[in-house]
Amino acid sequence: MTRMLVNSALAALLGTSMGMAMASEMATPDEAKAMSQKAQAAVNEMGSEEAFVAFAADDGGFKEKDLYVFCMDMDGVMLSHAMKPELVGKNLLAFNKYGDELFAEMIEVAKASGEGWVDYKWPYPGSDEIREKTSYVITNDEGFFCGVGAYK
Repeated sequence: MTRMLVNSALAALLGTSMGMAMASEMATPDEAKAMSQKAQAAVNEMGSEEAFVAFAADDGGFKEKDLYVFCMDMDGVMLSHAMKPELVGKNLLAFNKYGDELFAEMIEVAKASGEGWVDYKWPYPGSDEIREKTSYVITNDEGFFCGVGAYK
């Protein structure tokens, strides 16, 4: 019985420290905004084709902590997705799996002001839990937007 208690306490302690370690590896919304602005500059300076390669590369400077870049045209077609390349070419305008039409909202923000925040719900990495997330989207000289999201 004592051994079970010790094992339970140890498991709880390890779970807590692992959770804290994961939390420290999660990016902040400010870091997401900065990477989104960096992605805009990359598209403007090197063109979309070269920028998309950099966004997808592990050493391209666009994958930090849990951050990555995705880009979409104003019709809802995914142009680039660093973590899920199978989404490229798909129209996600009507996507609403977690109770938000997040891509339609991103397009609205991009068209209305060129940049801004969009809040939505998304699965938390490593779990089935749905959490609040926010993405900073910003348009570029080529007429589409890129975004980077962080959990709140």
